[in-house]
Amino acid sequence: MKVSCLNPIAEEGLSLFSADYETGAAFSEAELALVRSASVHDMPLPQQMLAIARAGAGVNNIPLADCAAQGIVVFNTPGANANGVKELVIAGMLLASRDILAGCRWVESIKDQPEVGKQVEKGKKQFAGGEISGKTIGILGLGAIGIQVANCAAALGMNALAYTRNMNEAKREKLLPQVCCAQSMDEVLSESDFLSLHMALTPETKGLINRSTIDKMKDGAVLLNFARDTLVNDADLKEALACGKLRRYVTDFPNDAVSGVPGVIAIPHLGASTKESEDNCAIMAVRQLRDYAENGNIVNSVNYPDCSLGEKSQSRAAILYRAGQFNPEAFINDRRAVSAIRGDWGYCLIEDSAAKDICSAAGQEPGVVKTRLL
Repeated sequence: MKVSCLNPIAEEGLSLFSADYETGAAFSEAELALVRSASVHDMPLPQQMLAIARAGAGVNNIPLADCAAQGIVVFNTPGANANGVKELVIAGMLLASRDILAGCRWVESIKDQPEVGKQVEKGKKQFAGGEISGKTIGILGLGAIGIQVANCAAALGMNALAYTRNMNEAKREKLLPQVCCAQSMDEVLSESDFLSLHMALTPETKGLINRSTIDKMKDGAVLLNFARDTLVNDADLKEALACGKLRRYVTDFPNDAVSGVPGVIAIPHLGASTKESEDNCAIMAVRQLRDYAENGNIVNSVNYPDCSLGEKSQSRAAILYRAGQFNPEAFINDRRAVSAIRGDWGYCLIEDSAAKDICSAAGQEPGVVKTRLL
């Protein structure tokens, strides 16, 4: 099976492919693809393509709807880079609390002057800052990264206040007891000395931090954005920094609007740029591709529902279809099977000795996008 890598992928992941896989294939000839930041939007989707795995969380560089319509399952690797991003969030918060960057630049500027040590002792007061212990950090969004940030901040002695629209018991169990769960986003906005964004970018969350939401925040609060740049309205942000409503904006997404603006600490998108994160993402992505290619199992897809029957013991029929236009129950009967729907798309996996006939019959049904015999 041919695999295309649109970006350099860590060898720790690629080494998990067996001899049955040929890595290094052109995208146009591949059945599986691995991608990090490369854009797939302007690339024709090959007819034989089965799946694309993003070695990371964000998938805005992949045409999800087009892939779904062609029966291409898109995976991401949630949580694989969470620790790397968490550590950078904490670093960003410390940079905003203590004027470390300006202090370092000042020391660099006097390095050729005599008695640098004495000058440092005289001039260091201009870079005095505050401590984070005892301060309140608000976390909006409790995915893998948000949970780790909340727990780490609480362990550092901060008051961690978290909010997510889809709170459930599984997420609560991952939070330290010291982390408080807010009842509303407004509660987090009004109580936070630091506000850290950790939600996905959707039409509903685009521009979520704007003049209206900033007005609800504490005067002099610090905004941390290590999620997506367009969660923040840049014009409203700059206005808030200029008038002192916000003290700092720390972002991992420099752009033309905020780079060089006073009060902005812009980090060059380093959240997941650690060897450990790249290795973890590659390993997870390859395992998911192999599980789908060999067993038909879908885990961590972003355009089709997750479905798994474990390791294959006999032939399987995999059916990808448009929700509401195909009835998988007509083929399941009493067979070992699993099916699910996500949005407009459905997936059915049937393990049975008659899998070949099932694929043939299902492929003739309206609404079926693709069938595959395993």
